[in-house]
Amino acid sequence: MLAEYLPTLLFLIVATGIGIVLIVVGNVLGPKSPSADKLDPYECGFSAFENARMPFDIRYYLIAIQFIVFDLEIIFIVPWTLVFQELGVRGMVTMGLFVGMLFLGFIYVWKRGALEWE
Repeated sequence: MLAEYLPTLLFLIVATGIGIVLIVVGNVLGPKSPSADKLDPYECGFSAFENARMPFDIRYYLIAIQFIVFDLEIIFIVPWTLVFQELGVRGMVTMGLFVGMLFLGFIYVWKRGALEWE
C-alpha cells in the first residue's frame, strides 16, 4: 500500500531539492554589494517617517472583514444557483437562512455606524 505513495514522496524530495539548490546557488553566486540605500527599509519609495507600530483606524479592518464576508457569500451563492432546482425546498430554505443572517449582520453593522467614513 505504501508503494502507491512513492510518486508523491519522490515529487516532494525533488521539489525540496530544487528549492534548496536554488537558494544555495543564489547565495553563493549572487552579487553582494550592500549599501545604506539597499539596507534601508522600503516604504513606498521613501524613508519611513513614523513608527511602524502606530495604531490603524479600526474602520480599515471593518472594511476588510466586510469584503471577506461578501466574498464568501458569493462563493456560496454562485454554486448554489447552478443546482438550486435539484436541492428543492430544503436548499431554498437553507440559502434563505444564510442570506437572511448575512442581511441581519449587514443591518447591524450599518446601524452601528461602521459603514460611515468620516
